[in-house]
Amino acid sequence: MSAAGTPGEHATVIAQPTLDELRAEAMQRGRKPRAFGAWYVTEHMVRAMRAYGWTIVVGALGQPILYLLGLAVGLAALIDAPVADGGVEVPYLVFVAPALLMTSTIAVASEEFTYPVMAGFKWRRYFYGFNASALSSGQIATGVVFGAAARMTVVAVAYTAFLYLFGAIPDLATGWLSVFIAILAGLSFGIPLMAYAASIEDDKGQFALVQRFVFMPMFLFSGTFYPLATLPLWLQWIGWISPLWHATELGRWLTYGRPIEPAMLAVHFGYLIALTVAGFVLGKRIFERRLAE
Repeated sequence: MSAAGTPGEHATVIAQPTLDELRAEAMQRGRKPRAFGAWYVTEHMVRAMRAYGWTIVVGALGQPILYLLGLAVGLAALIDAPVADGGVEVPYLVFVAPALLMTSTIAVASEEFTYPVMAGFKWRRYFYGFNASALSSGQIATGVVFGAAARMTVVAVAYTAFLYLFGAIPDLATGWLSVFIAILAGLSFGIPLMAYAASIEDDKGQFALVQRFVFMPMFLFSGTFYPLATLPLWLQWIGWISPLWHATELGRWLTYGRPIEPAMLAVHFGYLIALTVAGFVLGKRIFERRLAE
């Protein structure tokens, strides 16, 4: 009788993996998501936006219509004289349009990089769930940035389209590039804000203070509605340190050819990139510290 207990049959021996081999295979499978870990977090953030997707659509489409109608039909109708900016005279709507575009993405950043970040650490604590898997802290932070950037892209493209339809972008050949400047503006403001939000242990109205004493002064005193040089010198510094002003200057350079010296172009780009990179490095460290607790 064979080992199988049946005459004429040969026993079939199946090699069973050892415990160490099973552990090695499980660890290998656990490492696979790391290659695209940031994109998994991005997918979650974008899917989570569906809960308030209608507000995103209304904000992306309704806000530019209201602003442009108010400026094109209202305020611009009262301002007959063109605005002189950097030696170029343009209609008021053309002057203010790039600032509104940059403000739209910064407003998105002030939403996506505040309460959703705090929810991930404190209220819903889904960042800890991510970190318990094969995702690293850096990938989680990167995914949050990518998710917010996705929403900024939708808003920037929609806003730019409306600006063009209203005749606020005379030079579309280069004006469409202001979409990327708007996204960079949102990230340069939002990523440092993400680092701050990640450091907050308890909500005591900090984000409301950011809106009132950071976002609003930046919006009002960054050359949004009038050239920055028309402000008193003791107020101009708000624009100089504001990512909105730097982004707006680049937007005006692209949309209607406002002259900018090469050195100032480097300053504008460099400042926005420096805020983005420094904010991400700091934010990544804070994510690592919080998720290790």
